Amino acid sequence: MQQPEPSGRSKPKASGSGDADGGTPAWRPQQPAARPGAAVEMLEQTLAEVRGKIYPRSVSGVFARWRIVLVFLTQLVFYGLPWLQWNGRQAVLFDLGARKFYLFGLVLWPQDVVYLAVLLVISALALFLFTAVAGRLFCGYACPQTVYTEIFMWIERKVEGDRLARIRLDEASWTPRKLRLKLAKHALWILVAWWTGYSFIGYFAPIRGLGLDLLALQLGPWQWFWMLFYGFATWGNAGFMRESVCKYMCPYARFQSVMVDPDTFVVTYDKGRGEPRGGRSRKADYKAAGLGDCVDCSLCVQVCPTGIDIRDGLQYMCIGCGACIDACDQVMGKMQYPAGLIRYASQHAVEQGWPARQARARLLRPRVLVYGGVILALATAFVATLALRNPLRVDVIRDRGILAREASGGLIENVYRLQLINTSGSAMVLQLQATGLPGLDVHVERQHDQEIALEPYANKLVPVVIRVPAEAAGPGSHPIVVQARAHGADGRVLARDEASSFYMPD
Repeated sequence: MQQPEPSGRSKPKASGSGDADGGTPAWRPQQPAARPGAAVEMLEQTLAEVRGKIYPRSVSGVFARWRIVLVFLTQLVFYGLPWLQWNGRQAVLFDLGARKFYLFGLVLWPQDVVYLAVLLVISALALFLFTAVAGRLFCGYACPQTVYTEIFMWIERKVEGDRLARIRLDEASWTPRKLRLKLAKHALWILVAWWTGYSFIGYFAPIRGLGLDLLALQLGPWQWFWMLFYGFATWGNAGFMRESVCKYMCPYARFQSVMVDPDTFVVTYDKGRGEPRGGRSRKADYKAAGLGDCVDCSLCVQVCPTGIDIRDGLQYMCIGCGACIDACDQVMGKMQYPAGLIRYASQHAVEQGWPARQARARLLRPRVLVYGGVILALATAFVATLALRNPLRVDVIRDRGILAREASGGLIENVYRLQLINTSGSAMVLQLQATGLPGLDVHVERQHDQEIALEPYANKLVPVVIRVPAEAAGPGSHPIVVQARAHGADGRVLARDEASSFYMPD
């Protein structure tokens, strides 16, 4: 059952450290810098010496197909969203210069940061919920690091071959064929990384115009920086760092242990059924020989993207991708043993031999119900608040340079600036008035018509003078209320009342 290993490599170690097959990477001397491909080889060699290069073997099965589906869906969303149009504009655009965040029919302003905070809280609680139910489920299927590593590994397999072919290629001396394969692989990696960086800045600038700006070398300095930085990070993390990001850099791997319990579904090796492990013939009576179902083929280690041995128990490096499950089920099928020696199961289910239905029933335990209830409440409040929010915003700003001044006709006037925001997709016409003192009159400066037109998604700063008769109040500051009434195209009347103060001189 076991595949032959290339020379210089040993069988897998139980600790799962080093290479995916457990062997120590063969030492390769540094090559002269002038030789073609030396820089790439030196980088790969340095990383291999530091962490032990892992050569994951390709695998097919139920969970492998799910990973492919999730890779396709996540990248369809990431690469496709910037190109969608909504009412003549980009559907998803975070316009930092205009301080507007467009999300389909929703436009958020800096004043709407509370919505972003609620979204972050919901996302964090959802991560806690997924972890309590099924461990690092997000890491194994939807994390950007995992997704891009899968893409880069797929390219690597198509160019250089599967696990054994890649090991032999890396150990071989440099030839025109090796140079051609390495250059082709990195060219495709860089192309994917560049397109990723280009799509990333497309969320912050209209992507349909970025192509012409890029060809004309007219991107802004920050656009150049983020496109190159994000592309380089994708190339480095998915092409070289890979499992090191999950094992050493990601904080989620460190604190997931406080969110799982014996009823959490994780990738589990059934020791009671598999031990003692050992090789055997398919026709042999292995039970009479005192062996368990595990044939010690090491395929579960060879397909693991982080190079661990799941037979040593759950480890924080396990990202829950299920690759070892697919590999083990294939071996069990060839040996005509029952599947599920490695499977998604809870600790209690494995130790106590529960059937799948009883194990799934334990998923609805108090912490899961609490997480789910809080997420449902927050999501309901979030949607309701967005649906019922007033699209008219009014901020009253006093002119601090002039507290008050006398006008003709025995009037006292204060100067204000009104920041008017229309967050809806339809135009509005505003009328202003003020209350709080007798005889208050609102006058819009530099405008004959006292009605203010607000375009869809507009932000307008309007200078306003408020006058009052000199005998209306004594000296000092007096509270007033500025009232804005807007008439929408649909006939709906919107109102905003903002408190301010009116200063009367001595």
